[in-house]
Amino acid sequence: MKVIEVTDRCAARRFLNMVDTIYKGDTHYVRTLDSEIEAVFDPAKNNFFQHGEAIRWILVNDQDKAIGRVAAFINKHKAFTFQQPTGGMGFFECVNDQSAANILFNHSRDWLAARGMMAMDGPINFGENDVNWGLLVEGFIHPGFGMNYNPPYYKQLFESYGFKFYFEQVSNHLDLTKPFPDRFWKIAEWAMRKPELSFRHFSYNLADKYISDLKEVYDDAWKFHENFTPMDVATLRRSLAKAKSFVDPEMIWFVYHNEEPIAFLIQFPDVNQILKYLHGKLHLWNKLKFIWLKYRKTITRTRIVIMGVKPKYQRYGVESGIFWHLNEKMKKKPHITELELSWVGDFNPKMRALHESVGATFAKRHVTYRKLFSDDIDFQRSTIIPVDTKERALRNNDKV
Repeated sequence: MKVIEVTDRCAARRFLNMVDTIYKGDTHYVRTLDSEIEAVFDPAKNNFFQHGEAIRWILVNDQDKAIGRVAAFINKHKAFTFQQPTGGMGFFECVNDQSAANILFNHSRDWLAARGMMAMDGPINFGENDVNWGLLVEGFIHPGFGMNYNPPYYKQLFESYGFKFYFEQVSNHLDLTKPFPDRFWKIAEWAMRKPELSFRHFSYNLADKYISDLKEVYDDAWKFHENFTPMDVATLRRSLAKAKSFVDPEMIWFVYHNEEPIAFLIQFPDVNQILKYLHGKLHLWNKLKFIWLKYRKTITRTRIVIMGVKPKYQRYGVESGIFWHLNEKMKKKPHITELELSWVGDFNPKMRALHESVGATFAKRHVTYRKLFSDDIDFQRSTIIPVDTKERALRNNDKV
């Protein structure tokens, strides 16, 4: 077996087409657009190269057939915030052969170690954690847009190599044809009676304002999380621009308290229901097919990508208020019958409780693994986000 670094178009094409070998005959698999994968590794299109670096390889057998691929990367804004410097690996695909997988894992480890890393997380993305993050270990059904999908045997490949469970990510599904629990609406009505609160959906005409508001809420809501780094505005702006062809502004909501942004929710239509028919390509014919399938209301599912509330306002019922407004808009879209709430980590008990309160049911489980490069280091799982973030925020404000 031989490892080849991806440095030219031919190798890049083999890297992309590895999925055809792994997922042949898998009716659930949806191939990510080739252009989206390539953009991850293009410094001109991925802002993470401003504070990081990445590399990728393919593995070929003695007959020069590609049997595996992997990428390794360092996000310097986060790498040194852990107990030990930690890089990442992802975009892993491999035949069911532990020796082949080990070669790919070893290349990732050695490249990261040479750059001062002492551990690697995987499979993760060289970008934000809302896409391509975690290994699917339960719920091998249709993948939501941006969510990793892989064969069940990958779990054995990772764990046999020495990757350990760092945190789990649960995705729940909500049947929109069924009513929400009455208690949930009572909380929403209570919140919406507060005159100081206002609820507004996104508009591309005011995109810069909403992007700024989202960053303000995100940076405040996640500041107590382990290894927090502020939201990158350029990355967010680029993501919204790329998604403009399928994003519905009425699925993205903001809450204001006397005009101060205090909460947001981002929901995307599950464009995977269309991408399934494009096989990774976005040439002219597939663009026309995309438009036609969108017009035919092929998309019947949506995915809540991220939600945030400033700690100071986390008992104002604003989450329920957002869902009320969202539900009113969804009544005009009866073809949308399922909502995926993904993902929420086991380190975030408050968000898990919210999923349960709306009547969502378990659908999928992903695991983010960590591999320490030395046996002399004690392994520690991801820490739990404090339930009392509001109280901590208030105490911190009192000290100012």
